[in-house]
Order: sequence, then C-alpha cells, then structure tokens
Amino acid sequence: MMHHFIWPVRVYYEDTDAAGIVYYANYLKFMERARTEWLRQSGFDQTDLKQHYDLILVVQHFSIDYLKPAFLNYLLDVTMTIMHLRNASIIMTQEVLYNHNILCRARVKIAAVNTESLRPQRFPMEIKTALQKLITET
Repeated sequence: MMHHFIWPVRVYYEDTDAAGIVYYANYLKFMERARTEWLRQSGFDQTDLKQHYDLILVVQHFSIDYLKPAFLNYLLDVTMTIMHLRNASIIMTQEVLYNHNILCRARVKIAAVNTESLRPQRFPMEIKTALQKLITET
C-alpha cells in the first residue's frame, strides 16, 4: 500500500461533449472513482465503513484547475496523494494525466461523517492507524 495511488480510466464517447473533449464534470467522476478504488485497495470498503462504523466519507471541499483537454479514447491515469490526515478528515491532491502530462489537478478535503447525525465523526483508531501508515510509506 502507498499513499500515492494511480487508477487508469479510458475516455468513452459518453464522457465527451459535442466537440469530442471530456466534459469538465466528468473529471470529478473519474476522481471520485479513483478515491473509491484507493479506499478499497487500502482495505476499506465504503459499505463496510457505513455498516460497521456508522461512517461515511463526503467531499467537504473541492478545488480544481483544468490545464489541458482530454479526448475520446485517451487512457488516463488518475492519481491520489494524501497530504494531511486529521481526526475526522483527509486532505489530498488528485491529478488526471495523459502520457505523464497533467491535464487537471484538484485539492480535495474528505470529511468523515456519522450516518445518522451527518455530523463530523472521528475515524476509528484502526482506520486512522491504517491511513497513517499509508502516509508514511513511500
């Protein structure tokens, strides 16, 4: 396990606009899927977090810069790197790359929230410890 995660995604026709360029909102979908796959690879499934810990992860803040367009059939790499782990949140950077060129980059804050109250909830110690290990491994 590493704190820098890469997830490949192919651009399909449904991802593009009338000009054949990836529609801007689809980058957010690609990044969401990469975060989900990172979490799964790290040993945590979102369904398990909800059922066993009454915990869901929600986007609290998202800031994105679009640098270059992606087109139909591009094979993209979506990266995710943890920058800070707090008691009830994770701050990460994400990038979408094509042939090692950055197409867009985002800063994302994910909050841990209780499923019933929808208020911030600390990560359980076992989860926080596992996530902390991901940050220190390179």
